[in-house]
Amino acid sequence: MKLQDGELHARGQAIFVDDLVLTADTLHVFPVVSDIAHARIKACDYSQALAISGVKAVLTAKDIKGRNQIGNVATDEVLLAETEVCYLGQPIALIVAETAELARQASELCQIDYEKLDAVFDARTANKLNQHIAPPRCFSTGDVTSSWQQCDYVVEGQAECGAQEHAYLETQVAIAYPLENLQLKIISATQSPGMVQRITAQVLGCAMHLIEVEVLRLGGAFGGKEEQATGWAVMAALAAQYTQHPVKLHLNREEDFCFTGKRHPYSADFKIGLNNDGKILAYQVYFYQNAGAFADLSLAILERTLFHAGNAYFIPNFHATAVSCRTNLPPNTAFRGFGAPQAMFVLEAAIYKVAQTMGVDPAIIQQHNLLQAGDHFPYGMSSKNSTLVACKETLEKEYTISLLQQQIDSFNASHTLEKKALALMPISFGIAFTAKFLNQADALINIYADGSVSVSTGAVEMGQNVKLKIQLIVAQTLGISVARIKVENSNTSRIPNMSPTAASTGADLNGEAARLACEQILKRLIQQAATQLKITDISQIQIVNEQVLVAGKNSHLTWSQLITSAYQARSGLSAQAHYATPILNFDQSSNRGKPFAYHVYGYAAIEVTVDCLRGRYQIDGVKIVHDTAKSLAADIDLGQIEGAVMQGIGWMTMEEIIHDEQGRLLSNNLTNYKIPDIYSAPDIQVKFLPTSDNAAILIKSKAVGEPPFMYGIAAYFALTKAIQAFNPAHQSTFSAPMTPEKVLLALYSDTDEIT
Repeated sequence: MKLQDGELHARGQAIFVDDLVLTADTLHVFPVVSDIAHARIKACDYSQALAISGVKAVLTAKDIKGRNQIGNVATDEVLLAETEVCYLGQPIALIVAETAELARQASELCQIDYEKLDAVFDARTANKLNQHIAPPRCFSTGDVTSSWQQCDYVVEGQAECGAQEHAYLETQVAIAYPLENLQLKIISATQSPGMVQRITAQVLGCAMHLIEVEVLRLGGAFGGKEEQATGWAVMAALAAQYTQHPVKLHLNREEDFCFTGKRHPYSADFKIGLNNDGKILAYQVYFYQNAGAFADLSLAILERTLFHAGNAYFIPNFHATAVSCRTNLPPNTAFRGFGAPQAMFVLEAAIYKVAQTMGVDPAIIQQHNLLQAGDHFPYGMSSKNSTLVACKETLEKEYTISLLQQQIDSFNASHTLEKKALALMPISFGIAFTAKFLNQADALINIYADGSVSVSTGAVEMGQNVKLKIQLIVAQTLGISVARIKVENSNTSRIPNMSPTAASTGADLNGEAARLACEQILKRLIQQAATQLKITDISQIQIVNEQVLVAGKNSHLTWSQLITSAYQARSGLSAQAHYATPILNFDQSSNRGKPFAYHVYGYAAIEVTVDCLRGRYQIDGVKIVHDTAKSLAADIDLGQIEGAVMQGIGWMTMEEIIHDEQGRLLSNNLTNYKIPDIYSAPDIQVKFLPTSDNAAILIKSKAVGEPPFMYGIAAYFALTKAIQAFNPAHQSTFSAPMTPEKVLLALYSDTDEIT
């Protein structure tokens, strides 16, 4: 029996790039990387590497026939360094050898003579030195300056949130195959097959149609293979072009940690003002984004930060500024949430601090300022379909949050060395690419003579079960069984100019394109059925459960029979369709408009227990009400929500990226970089908001990949509240992640106790 893609994943039967059987003539490539964070390259000596038997070539920038440039948003990143290295781990040359082990050994024998330059690793320091990727961006509404005088409470502060490693199961990998007539095929673990095709053609100096890129599936990505998979694929392609042999590149876990970018660390200054009723009257924030050495996707991520700086709250006077700072770390990149989590964390920190000043629970301020239907976001878009109030009410009703808080208060009153706390987290997350041109997709549908269906889209399967969602859309549109439908691997020869599978748009864009293509064929099939059944009113004809119905009643015509007759009648059984998200109109000069197709809303409560003697803690439970609208596949959405919130909790609590003073990554493997495992997973309860709809797209479901990540922010503030319950004198510095070490220090700050 044919298995669904997700079932293949679960059974360990899925085929990934590293599982492919290599031909006997396959070579391997590995980069020679900088072992210094910032320096001029004075000289390079590759003679010892070339002297090793089995080493076929050492490739440098001089061997590139096209442009030595892999930057996508900004053209500031070379494939191979020429005169300067800007981060520790930056590729300088490529070793091509008979085995991967030999390539690695040879890379260590290469001698690079450097002139060391000053290096900067901190965003605020880079800002002071005017080391910016681009000028600052600002979103503003109302009049913040004059509003402070109207506020009864005004507080200021800083907030810091760290980087995060993607920790996908499958590390960066690609295989490039030279074909006849200057053609080349790449099998890459990428979220962006179209980008790999375009950048490869650019570097190799050829037309895009000579480059074919195929993606089997990904063993996880979380944004880490949206932009950063491209360079590794291009390296394999360059080596294949040079040697005219198949070439494989595969990073091991530690190499992947050290050579790739992370979630952007952010530092921020905030100021917030409220009246006595708990209404936010003004909010001002300045974000310092640590971009790393090159732009990568930093500017797009920065824009998304500004879009979500107000999160789920109506703030009449709002001023947010953000600047992308160039440092000497590997270029940071896309990560689930794409800049929104960093923004939301800062606003929650501001709310927590002003709540302390007012002597109220932060939950009260959250509730008093929720976006109502009809309120406007700071960038001008209406929240007319906001379900935040409904999410909050459902959370209270389903989980009796007020009763739970009473139980926590009672526990804390009777326990000295253990403290519990509960924190809430509302979310509002916009769905669309911030770059308007990416909000498009194509689909190709082929129906074969036996009635089976092949579907090609640009959607990359990476464990989120997007293939199954597309199957369901096709099955519903054509009126047939999912078992008849195969969703093909993404391939640039079938679908040109693919947008990345990112921004939580994979099912929306590609599913709508597939539906439109199906409708073209369905129209022909209905006409064929009308002809065969001698029906003049085609509106009476439907296909349901593989049976042709006339006026709701079964005819003698089945799906298989209809396909056979359509084929014999020379009716087209293939169709291509294009979908572009409608009504997107954001003006970057004024920073106003409608940048998103719709918003996803939700509310979460996270409960924690802190061991106040040791600083250890436990996430007791997570309770969520999430607006999925008309879910295509509730089980898939549930899995996405559970996985996302755990990843968010990991970012907020244990996932700490540490570099030494030279920029060397110390948390460089899964021994010293901790991610949540099955033993740290709490009880997660999820309720789908029952009354929601999504008028933005015809399939009616809402995206689910990214928004639940932000629920994890509540874990940080629950821990902060538990610390406060033990040590009322503690003043939070709002520095995430809240590791056990930080908890222990906070528990005994400003006390006479021995830490």
